[in-house]
Amino acid sequence: MKNARVKNNEPIATEKIPVADYEAFLEEIVALVSSPACHVASYFALDAGDGAVKLVCCIADDDAHDIALLSSEVEKNGVLPSATAHAGVFERFEREIAENTDLVFDGHPWMKPLRTAPDDYPFYHMEGEELHEVGVGPIHAGVIEPGHFRFVCNGEKVLHLEIMLGYQHRGVEDLFLEKRRLNQRAVLAESIAGDTAVGHGVVFANAWEALCGHGTSRRCRLERTLASELERIAIHTGDLGAICGDVAYQLGSAVYGRLRTPVINFMQRWCGNRLGKGCVRPFAQPFPFTKELGADLLGTLGAYERDFLELSAHVKHFPSVLARLERTGVLTQAQAEEIGAVGMAARASNLRRDVRASHPYLEYGWLDHNPVTKHHGDVLSRTQVRISEVEQSLEYARRLVAELEALPEENAPAAPRRAAANSMVVSLGEGWRGEICHVAVTDGRGELARYKIKDPSFHNWMALALAVRGNEISDFPICNKSFNLSYSGHDL
Repeated sequence: MKNARVKNNEPIATEKIPVADYEAFLEEIVALVSSPACHVASYFALDAGDGAVKLVCCIADDDAHDIALLSSEVEKNGVLPSATAHAGVFERFEREIAENTDLVFDGHPWMKPLRTAPDDYPFYHMEGEELHEVGVGPIHAGVIEPGHFRFVCNGEKVLHLEIMLGYQHRGVEDLFLEKRRLNQRAVLAESIAGDTAVGHGVVFANAWEALCGHGTSRRCRLERTLASELERIAIHTGDLGAICGDVAYQLGSAVYGRLRTPVINFMQRWCGNRLGKGCVRPFAQPFPFTKELGADLLGTLGAYERDFLELSAHVKHFPSVLARLERTGVLTQAQAEEIGAVGMAARASNLRRDVRASHPYLEYGWLDHNPVTKHHGDVLSRTQVRISEVEQSLEYARRLVAELEALPEENAPAAPRRAAANSMVVSLGEGWRGEICHVAVTDGRGELARYKIKDPSFHNWMALALAVRGNEISDFPICNKSFNLSYSGHDL
């Protein structure tokens, strides 16, 4: 079977996406992901009318720097052979499709609800006199969102963890169709995961502009790239503080927490919101980056970097910290490949998976981004990746500011355009957690017919469940924080 190939943010007429019978479709998608360079960026169902659904699979090829698109029309109530039986990377996608349609994937090893939380949820159970179960959540202290964690333990050792999410029933994808104003959709994108407002905002803007045939100016791309890297610095810094807090290294917790504040306060001065909401909008840069802001940011980053580097050197060599981080919460490279892990979690397990390098967008091609990887896959590796990525982002921020200062300021936003009819675009971005994917499909009038969202947490919750096996249950908080996954990004 042939597949259509597109670049990141390259629109395609839906009629040009090959449609095959399911057997050929299944064979092709399984063959594609057998290559280490390929992973599933998105896989979803469209209503095809007359009691049928169209399955659409988008597989990112990191070596070819493009995305393979293929589809199959099947009966809405059909029973289909499961792709997961051949490749684990399809596991959550097929569960989602089954939950949203009446399709059944025969041979799927774990066909359970993905986003609904029934009272009789079929948790995995193990028998044994010395085994016991520990349930945590779904209600948590503080501002943590709802999720249930069911541990099976032998004494203090975790043998199995099952994570049940889906309590929020947010309906975000449907809201993209209901809300017709562009600004409403931009605000929705920023709200997919509140700590990734810039990341999701950029991917939405790129997707919509691509459908409308609008090319952004270089200045706008530079500003969006800068906002993305500042978001990475701020969230990584806060998470490093939380990791230190979970191992009782209070100096690290206090200093990293303090260092996050000036970075997010700068975002407040730039766009009026500390989390970057409002900073990115399609067709326009609502808050232009001025030379005064550039001088402000360089001063902020200079003071930040001095203390960050000093503290991080302590963290990487302090024996009591290393004793808690080394060989704790290991996600092996084989496990990361099997579940299709993305982002920082994948790179800590020696997978060079980073959209900024493999499917460059904005100004990442100009930056010539080189992903940071570690190979042990433990909490320490994820901590080291965060530290190195902050250092890398500091360098990028300075280069971006210098480039912006050399360009004239822009005041007039581009006029919004109408999206192309009967078209589809796949937009990939690298948020601080990892790969974000938005797929926009339009109907014959150029209106959104489907808006499919994938936050990196969709892939990586299973990574957390695997990483805690064999660890003491008291190590779960530090394992959990080393991933820092999103409930809201999952519960769409």
